[in-house]
Amino acid sequence: MSDKNTYPIGKFEYGKTYSVSETQAHIKVIEGLPALLNSVAKQFTPALLKKSYREGGWNAQQIIHHIADSHSNGLIRVKLALTENNPVIKPYNQDAWAVLADVENTPIEVSLQMTEAIHIRWTALLKSMTEADFKKKYTHPEYKKEFQLDEFIALYAWHGNHHCGQLKVILNNG
Repeated sequence: MSDKNTYPIGKFEYGKTYSVSETQAHIKVIEGLPALLNSVAKQFTPALLKKSYREGGWNAQQIIHHIADSHSNGLIRVKLALTENNPVIKPYNQDAWAVLADVENTPIEVSLQMTEAIHIRWTALLKSMTEADFKKKYTHPEYKKEFQLDEFIALYAWHGNHHCGQLKVILNNG
């Protein structure tokens, strides 16, 4: 399978700086993700949910549950960065989470609802942030790197679209 299946919208570019207007645009993307995800997810049959975008990659069901898991962590990371001075966040093993029983046994509708609820809260928080808030940071211990919130917001705008792109690859290859 080509890199285009793995990264249908391209790879995220770390280390960029973002203007306030770019960050506001990223917030709109985050706000719109639940509607986009729901529109893509409703096209899946039970059989298609078990298909992957590439050999060895997550299947559609795992991707949908991963978005809920990842974006839950994303909301918490923003809250930590806003309320603490450069906190060290808790990483998680997304590949191990993707094979837990809840991912296999829970209907995707639960994670679609969870993603919608998380994004309502997350968007309200993001829209309340000031320019100074966008410059706040947290430290990721696995990457040994500080992440500024405007870059983190850009990353999560990309992240949702990235996984929706993978879901579209599955649908197109059906």
